[in-house]
Order: sequence, then C-alpha cells, then structure tokens
Amino acid sequence: MLLAIDTATRLISLALHDGRAVLAETTWQSDNYHTTELAPQAALLLRRARVTADALRGLAVAIGPGSYTGLRIGLGFAKGLALAQGLPLVGVPTLDGLMRAQPPHPGPALALLAAGRGRVTAVPYAWHARRQRWEAAGPGRGLSWAELAAELAAGSPGPGQPALPPASTYVAGELDAAGLEALRPVRGAVVLAGPARALRRAGFLAEIGWERLRAHSAGDDVARLAPQYGGAPAGLVEDTAPPPAAPAASAPPAEPPSALPSAPAEPPAAPDPAS
Repeated sequence: MLLAIDTATRLISLALHDGRAVLAETTWQSDNYHTTELAPQAALLLRRARVTADALRGLAVAIGPGSYTGLRIGLGFAKGLALAQGLPLVGVPTLDGLMRAQPPHPGPALALLAAGRGRVTAVPYAWHARRQRWEAAGPGRGLSWAELAAELAAGSPGPGQPALPPASTYVAGELDAAGLEALRPVRGAVVLAGPARALRRAGFLAEIGWERLRAHSAGDDVARLAPQYGGAPAGLVEDTAPPPAAPAASAPPAEPPSALPSAPAEPPAAPDPAS
C-alpha cells in the first residue's frame, strides 16, 4: 500500500494505491489550514480503505514547484511517517502528477500552478510517443498572466490557418478567473484541458510513486529530500495576509491506533522577493 501526498498549493490531495488500483482518494481546497487538516484527513483516508498505517509499504510526496508553506508541510509529514514506519519515500515533481492525467498532444504543453498575486508558474512539457508519457521539457518559470498570454500569442495562427493548428499549446493546471480572462484573446493558439483533467489528483502521483519504487525499492534519501519551489524569486510568492480564522467545528474523529504523525507547524511566510 502506498500513500501519495500533494500539498503543493491550497489544493490538497491524498490517495492510497495498492499497486493495482487506487483504493481511496480525497482532494480539497484548504484555506491555508494544511497543518491542522493533513494528518486527520490522512487518517480518515486509511479508515475508509479499512487499513492502518502498518499496511503502508511506501510513500510518494509532491516536492515542487509549489508554495513555501504547502511543500514544507507535506514533505515534513511524509518524512515523519517514513521515519516512524520505516517506509521508503519518493519525491515526485508536482506537475508530473498533473500531466500524467493528460492525453497525447502533437504540440507543446504547459503545466500551470497558481502562484498568487496574479502570477503563475509554468513548466513546459513534451509528449514522448515512444515512452507514452509527458516529460518536462525545461525548468519552471514565474510569469504574470499577461506575460504568459503574450508568449502564447506569439504562436497564434495567422489568417486562413485552422483555429487549432498542429503546434497549438496544450495548457493544463490551475486557471483562475483572471487567467481565463487573460488567455481569452489567444484561445486559437491554445488547447485548454477540461476542468477534471486540470485538477491535480494524488492518484496519478501514486502511480508514479509505484513505478519509482519498483525501479528503486529503497526510494529517495529521506534526509536529503528537499522542496523544489520553482519559479523563484519571481514565481511563487506566499500570501502575506493571514488566513481567516477557522470556523468553529466539532473535533475530528479519533485517529486509528497506529496514529499518523502530526503535520509540522506552518513556517513563517517567505519574505516577498519584490520588497
């Protein structure tokens, strides 16, 4: 049994995979409550699958790009569980999991991650027909929506060309209202993934984790595994405003006997590179 963990942004996703199928999966938007939500939701996922932490044989965690706080909390939780249970751990680039869900496309692709303050981190991908998978084709870059739209416009089809030329850019990932509006003028130069495919799901992260563990059963060096924030310093920027107070709610259900470790406390927000 493998537990996959993605806390790279406000979107959090967890999945359990037994090597043949995804047994349980949960994905939700968090208002920066990663610390308080992660461990209880992981325990609940195990109970839904009717297993305990003792049944785990490996872990996969998204290591970036992503937010400073989100990545550190997810990786800290995964490391704590790996050390407590003696489990192998593999770090997987955040957007590899997203692109695992995308269909083949003849042109280039961009995987997007919201970076806050009107910015986005964009990682280029290319489809490899022989290996039948998407692979990163370059480093992630931090861009404003306007900058991204301008780059995509450079590949817009000319008069008389089809609306979706063979080299149109496939775009998947986090697109907010401002992003959709910015890309509206260049819709002829892009193919947008549908809402379901644009959602990062830990089930795909778990598939990659299983493949990595089959190839290298020891996993990564837990002590040396570190977040890869991506797009810094112009890319991912932590929101400086504190999150709203958590609404009063009943206590979460008790964790199973083999309790999971608590998520690490959220670190202070990273200083704004622009200051």
